[in-house]
Amino acid sequence: MTPTDAANDRSPTLLRLAALLPVATLLAMLPGCASQPMPRAAAAPSQEEAAQATFANPPGLMVNAPDPDPRVGLGPGLFDAEEAIWNMRMLSTTPPEPPFVGSTNSDLAFTGDYAIQGNYDGIQVWDISDPRNPVSVITYLCPASQSDVSIYNHLMFVSGEGLGGRLDCGDEGIPEAVSHDRLRGIRIFDISDIANPEYVANVQTCRGSHTHTVLKHPGDDDNVYIYVSGSAGVRPPEELAGCSGLSPDEDPSSALFRIEVIRVPLDDPQSAEIASSPRIFQDLVAPPRHGLSPADYEELDAARARGDIIGYRRGQPRVLRAQQARAMLDSVVAARGGTGEPTAADRAALQAALDEEGRLQAEQAAQQADEPRPGPTQCHDITVYPHIGLAGGACGGYGLLLDITDPVNPRRLAAVADSNFSLWHSATFNNDGTTVMFTDEWGGGGAPKCRASDPKEWGANATFRIEDGDMIFQAYYKLPAPQSSLENCVAHNGSLIPIPGRDIMIQGWYQGGISLIDWTDPANPVEIGFHDRGPSDGTRQGPGGSWSVYWYNGVIVNSEISRGLDIFELVPNESLTQNEIDAANSVVLTQLNSQGQPIFEWPATFALARAYLDQLERWHGMTAPQIALARDALTAAEGATGAQRSSTLSALAERLRTQANGAADPDKAARLADAVQRLAEGG
Repeated sequence: MTPTDAANDRSPTLLRLAALLPVATLLAMLPGCASQPMPRAAAAPSQEEAAQATFANPPGLMVNAPDPDPRVGLGPGLFDAEEAIWNMRMLSTTPPEPPFVGSTNSDLAFTGDYAIQGNYDGIQVWDISDPRNPVSVITYLCPASQSDVSIYNHLMFVSGEGLGGRLDCGDEGIPEAVSHDRLRGIRIFDISDIANPEYVANVQTCRGSHTHTVLKHPGDDDNVYIYVSGSAGVRPPEELAGCSGLSPDEDPSSALFRIEVIRVPLDDPQSAEIASSPRIFQDLVAPPRHGLSPADYEELDAARARGDIIGYRRGQPRVLRAQQARAMLDSVVAARGGTGEPTAADRAALQAALDEEGRLQAEQAAQQADEPRPGPTQCHDITVYPHIGLAGGACGGYGLLLDITDPVNPRRLAAVADSNFSLWHSATFNNDGTTVMFTDEWGGGGAPKCRASDPKEWGANATFRIEDGDMIFQAYYKLPAPQSSLENCVAHNGSLIPIPGRDIMIQGWYQGGISLIDWTDPANPVEIGFHDRGPSDGTRQGPGGSWSVYWYNGVIVNSEISRGLDIFELVPNESLTQNEIDAANSVVLTQLNSQGQPIFEWPATFALARAYLDQLERWHGMTAPQIALARDALTAAEGATGAQRSSTLSALAERLRTQANGAADPDKAARLADAVQRLAEGG
């Protein structure tokens, strides 16, 4: 979720309004960073049409999604909402431990048999060795939004960005505007004894750490590196020396338009420090952005009819939260010397002033339309894929492709922008490193953006082929089932699943639930499974939904913002065979971080060979007689031992290599032959 930045507007209307409202209230509730309001989007499909619409399926992939979609209209409830599931099996759902009930769960990391779940109030360690019965190991209180967590060996790294995070992990907060007790950056823990984390160090940064990325460079065994993405305002230098919020032109040491690279010596983590602050956004300008969707305007019209107060941010109207509106109305009443409840005249006067302010913002934006504005000042997430030496930076208005072969000095190779995207949020590579998928967190994760009349290209994923260091757009993918206006829903975090020969990922969509996506053909991503719950609250938009969901050693683990921890497994279906699932589950990881992508390598197993055969059959990559003979040979070999097994497999591998040359899918047939040959050689 993305914090909003207050802006300073000195328009005449704001100055006139200042006579009625306190300046602090105006700055907090009426940021005047002007941007031109966009025209209303074209009419989108009805809810019935949206519920039935899907993107084109990959060639030959049979997907018969449930019709009608059971996700539409699920009943609400925090711990008793109605649920819908397809092509997955829920193994367990575990509520938060008492200290974290009502607090936001964030991202996940994994080590051994443990899942570590971040929380705005600290971290929760779960033993998931029995995924049907996760066991709490420790609930560690140490508040600091967002507490995104990563692991490397016995070290744990935790992000801190909020103003209330303390160096001593205390929960009393920090009321002072400037304090040397404040933690904004990276906390470092030793978890050699995972039930008793030892807080060993911290590295403070000028903008805190909204998220971070751990990079273990293949050529450096002495250090681990942390890429810090901080999106909050710049701290005053009185709190942290050297921090500057000026533009780089005014101050070359500005904390804007850069990321931080922290070097952590593995044998001395207490000496961790910032090694560089690369300006990977150099020369980028702000791309065009879309405005509000039809659903947004429908809700604004309904809000005006109810008498809600409408404010403006960056030139776009928005319904003020009740607490914000009440504070402003109370100030209007006080300014006229009144007492008691605001009158209709008070409400009308406030709304008229706000509407005038919005009009002036639009005029100012129109005058500045031809003036280039600076591009992103930070990244939201950076996903590193050390095996290929690349990273994907989701950086506000851009998706970046980075060269990370020099870990201290990441270098931008390419940058893509898209007016359909609002907030480039995260990135995932396919296993071959030939394609990357970016997500768009339109609305910052706190708004309903999967309504029936929200455009399918907004708040979606976008796939790109990587060609000669550039990124070529392929397609969008958005959750097919429309969600209600009570459910914050937008693309968020997920991971690849090691299905050999295919690109399949699981992804969280906040209160849109989780979606299983096949993007083997990046031009035609398609949903092949899901789990969803009804709204957490049936009367208003309450907290809840999937912050992130990851595959780890045969299970799918979901961090539910309010409801705790869910664990699923895949089940065979028309789009995915048991052999493919078994081959995926043969991959064993020792650790996994949300923004650190491992290379998947499959051991030689009969399941792997049969998975390739299933795929060749599904997509007609070899003839039916060839596939049948290969299956018979595998069955015979599996029933044999020693030299007989080896000779049977060697003969089959030789025959498959010959057949691959004339196969409809020679690459997949060659992978099959290689898998069988490795089996013949004993793995």
